[in-house]
Amino acid sequence: MDILDNIVETAHSMDERSRATRYIRIAQTYEVAFMLHLMKEVLEITNDLSTCLQKKEQDIANVMLLVKVTKIRLQELRENEIWDLFVVEVFAFCIKYNIVVSNFDESYVNSGRSRRKSDDYTFFIIIVLNMCPLENQLANYIIDVRDIDKRFSDLHGLCDLSKKLVETKKHSCYPLVFRLAKFALLLPVATASIERAFSGMKFIKNKLQSRMNDDFLSGCMVPFMERDVFKDVSTDDIILSFQAMKPRRIVL
Repeated sequence: MDILDNIVETAHSMDERSRATRYIRIAQTYEVAFMLHLMKEVLEITNDLSTCLQKKEQDIANVMLLVKVTKIRLQELRENEIWDLFVVEVFAFCIKYNIVVSNFDESYVNSGRSRRKSDDYTFFIIIVLNMCPLENQLANYIIDVRDIDKRFSDLHGLCDLSKKLVETKKHSCYPLVFRLAKFALLLPVATASIERAFSGMKFIKNKLQSRMNDDFLSGCMVPFMERDVFKDVSTDDIILSFQAMKPRRIVL
């Protein structure tokens, strides 16, 4: 719109100015706003399929599954409740930007609003109609592995999921989901407590004690990191536990 306004102001001929003015008038119609919103939704749904089809190495099995997923997502978009909310979103957009909505039944919009509480409606619009790439890819992924691809029916945790994504080559179909799974797997070793443990290790395994084995290091690290717990353990209990670990020639 800014470019068209600039053409209107700086056009060298009346023909250019009149065409730019006509384009501005057409762009500010409900029909154009509706089509742009609709194409945005359709392109977001079909983006994963389009990306897979453009790769040099084609995985036909996963592509065919993505075709089914895309058809299901497009069919869901046509369902009454989602479609009503979509129309309400377009109408709200037109009102916000002073776009004239002609031959439009406002009672239809009001009925769409009344089907859902205000907070629920706002949340639904944010999640479904303004999806970021990760959320949109997650929607495709959930339909794929839950309802279509039976190879994901017997998994036990994130490790199995990550392995299965690579085995089935779905990590290339859903790269953002695969990255999310990797982040979740890395989280236990990337938290502040782990950073503190590595810092504490410098005090225990220093130059004077650089040859200690893993068991001895672990035995020293646990009391060092869990000082709040071990401060309530008496010295006598520690001696008795150490005495019972193996037969000794003398009583400690």
